[in-house]
Amino acid sequence: MLLRLDKYLADLSVDTRSKVKLLIRKGRVRVNEQIAKRPETKIDTDADTVTVDGRILVYHPFEYYMLNKPAGVLSAARDKKQPTVLDLIESDRKDLFPVGRLDKDTVGLLLICNDGRLSHDLLSPSHHVNKTYEVRLDAALSPEDIAALETGIDIGDTSKTLPAVIDTPYEDTTHVNITIHEGRFHQVKRMFLARGKTVLFLKRLSMGSLVLDPTLSEGSYRTLTEAEIQQLTALTERNKG
Repeated sequence: MLLRLDKYLADLSVDTRSKVKLLIRKGRVRVNEQIAKRPETKIDTDADTVTVDGRILVYHPFEYYMLNKPAGVLSAARDKKQPTVLDLIESDRKDLFPVGRLDKDTVGLLLICNDGRLSHDLLSPSHHVNKTYEVRLDAALSPEDIAALETGIDIGDTSKTLPAVIDTPYEDTTHVNITIHEGRFHQVKRMFLARGKTVLFLKRLSMGSLVLDPTLSEGSYRTLTEAEIQQLTALTERNKG
């Protein structure tokens, strides 16, 4: 991949785009052991060696973050009036985006990345990637409610939802976990509403192989491990088959 030197350095969070230009002008940046003189110098990310003050940089085309989304923040790249999930991520990358959406009042796992192919594969309806949520309701689920949700339910779309999985690890069935395999608009809330229950609290716990890190407080994030990235990639490749 060919990139301008200043963008290359900014993408690696060496500093802001304007400040890396100063580093270049001061002769602190070398390309293939030669002092770089121009911010617009083209870098081959697969072949060239770039150093800053003698430190070799390694370019990663993709960045992946696990965010524990707090309530009150939009799952969007940017908004003129309200804070978005990208406002919580400290990165100079301009191409990051949330993979899918959580409602403004929904909390929990949200993947932030700039890998369009992985995002498409995770969100594609045909791939049926599992998503598990913790749910608190205004009334307890009956055995009949659970049976209906696990069979597939009419939420007003052209077809019923795919069968869900309901887990009841808590004290009563006003508090359950639900696993769905689609990503319809407000799907979880609409599924429970179809059984006369209002969702009071909704938290995403997992998406495919990616599980929310319990050490992350709401609003905190971390980069994905190599193992997590490989597991997500392997999952989407299997689902394609």
